[in-house]
Amino acid sequence: MELFNPAANATFPAQSVAYTGTAGSTSGWSAGPEGVLIWSTTSCYVEIGEDAVATSASTPIPPFTPIPFKVPADVSGKWRVSALQLTEGGTVYAKPTNIR
Repeated sequence: MELFNPAANATFPAQSVAYTGTAGSTSGWSAGPEGVLIWSTTSCYVEIGEDAVATSASTPIPPFTPIPFKVPADVSGKWRVSALQLTEGGTVYAKPTNIR
């Protein structure tokens, strides 16, 4: 079982963004963290990466369930988390992590 260690708060703080029928995206983080813990207030689709924009083809997640994702290996610059509603708008929260 992989454990997730929160990345440094000063450099990689948690971020949140509202989403509706239009995708919302965090402002993003510099390359470095291996993963990101994501949770939301409603069911939504999420996308992670450089210039990520969630669509209905992105990964769906349930509400109020923190889910760890790996940051794509090809990320070399600023990356972000994007979310799009399934049926109703909400807020997505994201905290970069490192895997140990």
